[in-house]
Formats: sequence, structure tokens, C-alpha cells
Amino acid sequence: MKKSDLSNLSVAELQNKLGELKKSYSELTMAHTISPIANPLQLRSLRREVARVATELSKR
Repeated sequence: MKKSDLSNLSVAELQNKLGELKKSYSELTMAHTISPIANPLQLRSLRREVARVATELSKR
């Protein structure tokens, strides 16, 4: 998601989005630990997405 997309969401929606992203990130890291995933760059992009949402929440 882009920064402009995140600024349009409410605080409750951002918290839900953050929870979903953290859950999917932990599942992906677990899958990568067990057997390497095809595209390890997914980890980086998902981690950055979590950081974007967390930053937007802390701004508010």
C-alpha cells in the first residue's frame, strides 16, 4: 500500500491491517525457516509494509 492509501484509512482499519500483516509475516517467516520460499524478497516487502502501517498509526 502507498502512503496516500494509508492516510485514507481510519485508526481501527489501520489496526486491523497491522494485525493481518503481522500474522502473514510470521507465517511467511515460519514457512521460509522450514523450507526456502521461492521469492525471499516477499519477506522484505511485507516487513516494510508492516513498518508503513505502524508508522501511520504512531503519527495519529
